[in-house]
Amino acid sequence: MTAQSLAQKLIARAAGQASVRFGEIVTCRVDLAMFHDSSGPRRLKPMLEELGATIWDKSRVVLVMDHYVPERDEAARRIVRIARDWAREQQLPHVYDSQGICHVVVPQHGHIRPGLFCVGGDSHSPTGGAFGAYMFGIGSTEMLGVVVTGEIWLRVPQTIAMHWSGRLAAGVCAKDMMLSMIARFGMNGADYQAVEFTGDAVRALSMQERMTLCNMSAELGAQTGLVAPDDVTWQWLRETGVAPLPGDGDAMDWASDPGSFDVQHDFDAAALSPQLAAPHSPAHGVPLAAHADTRIDVAYIGACTGAKLDDLRFAAQVLKGRRVASGVQFLVAPASLKDRAQAEAEGTMQILTDAGAVVLPSACGACAGYGDSFGEGQTVISSTARNFKGRMGPPSTQVYLGSAYTVAASALRGRITDPREVLA
Repeated sequence: MTAQSLAQKLIARAAGQASVRFGEIVTCRVDLAMFHDSSGPRRLKPMLEELGATIWDKSRVVLVMDHYVPERDEAARRIVRIARDWAREQQLPHVYDSQGICHVVVPQHGHIRPGLFCVGGDSHSPTGGAFGAYMFGIGSTEMLGVVVTGEIWLRVPQTIAMHWSGRLAAGVCAKDMMLSMIARFGMNGADYQAVEFTGDAVRALSMQERMTLCNMSAELGAQTGLVAPDDVTWQWLRETGVAPLPGDGDAMDWASDPGSFDVQHDFDAAALSPQLAAPHSPAHGVPLAAHADTRIDVAYIGACTGAKLDDLRFAAQVLKGRRVASGVQFLVAPASLKDRAQAEAEGTMQILTDAGAVVLPSACGACAGYGDSFGEGQTVISSTARNFKGRMGPPSTQVYLGSAYTVAASALRGRITDPREVLA
């Protein structure tokens, strides 16, 4: 048997085969199907009714209300009402209503674990790969097939290794790693293959930082992003309350074999400086120094990729005992209620509010283009994953992407600022 990458091992398990090879088309059993109020019931319900079909296994379906909550208008109320009514009709056992963003809420409730094969009705579904699960985003028509049959076909991808040696400097984090990779390879650079993040710098990351890497695999053009499970993974799962299953704990079951990577790119984490993506693409990444001193109107910490507990802590490190600059609107939307509660319990949220933060609901909000957006001609520094023209406000809104460290430092000074200057 040829050497198998982690991606191949996960696909082979789901396909009921000993191994798979690049380019092979296989049918995979789905362990988990996740969708939200935007991608789910309002689209799936009428198609299921037209077919006279039912859900293959309700215990493997997770529904999250995160895009249109809190409901801002009648259109949003209708969409969320469809989701809530359908969840009750179907008696779905796993429904998370207004608990936060799906990509954070689902693993926090123990639904993602090493070895699983999962699909999600959202482009950032690769977040699940941080836990050593194969997870990728699909459209509503594909999701219909999964919901009815519990299966999906897949063309086995290549595995591209992004190998990070060394250690990140203070004030530099996974978001900077991703922005540098997307700048180097472009938004289609991964060519819908599987990306695995490897090396000492990756192993040193917390689970939530690994989630950031896998989350933004979508912006790299990958089908999925992966980090092989290790002690960090198992410890996080234990702390989350995920009960062990037979065979759990043997991380070597889910590690890429030597020589299994089709392509490997090497990076030095120690040489990485804070990165920034200029309007209007995540691929417009450059070292932050290229845009230093650009005046900002809004500093926004939000989204599945930029407002987890770790991100809130990064911002608090910068802002402790300080106030944001006069005239800067500082907005914080924690990624989940659980992360917000923990941040409140440890004093992190207090630091942010003392600094002038306006705390928003734990939902997709501005990042997804729903609810309140930014104003005409405003310049925004944001910890979100995307800064496409017109996504988070009018076409004239200028959105720069950076880490939570960078957003907080920029809020403090009223201009794009290297967080290392403030942390020194």
